[in-house]
Amino acid sequence: MGFSGSSKVALVLHWLPAAFAVAVIAGESTATMGAGHTSRWLLPIWIHLFGPISPERWDVVHHYIRKTGHFVGYGLVSLSFFYGWRYSLSRERSGARSILRRAISLALVCTLFVASADEFHQSFVPGRTSSPYDVALDMCGALLMQLVVMALFKLLARSGDSRMVPA
Repeated sequence: MGFSGSSKVALVLHWLPAAFAVAVIAGESTATMGAGHTSRWLLPIWIHLFGPISPERWDVVHHYIRKTGHFVGYGLVSLSFFYGWRYSLSRERSGARSILRRAISLALVCTLFVASADEFHQSFVPGRTSSPYDVALDMCGALLMQLVVMALFKLLARSGDSRMVPA
């Protein structure tokens, strides 16, 4: 089953969020977004919002801000992949539940690939560190986001909402 001209445009539009998310991750994988650099611009924001903080305490807060960024960011990456896969799979003659499960699974696999590639790339970037723990944290964010997606679709299905129908 092919895509017509207008559905090809729709296909591209449904995959643009994933392409954008991967581009953002690639940009964040540079030396400019290393801990030493992000501290320079995050600290003034923190001080403006919450007041002065000791250097020791800032190191801890900065660490948690960065790890929260991993968790939330990769949750959004997985959501963008889900959006693309859900539309692509909706072209098949499968039930909504099957499409939902496959889109979630594929979104998680794609997110794992991006997270792993990001950490691998960072291992070659001066001033950056690479850690399998970051990949695990990224995947926790992705998994939580997909659990939220699943829960929302279950709620929509129970209420008889037509949005349960794929794309």
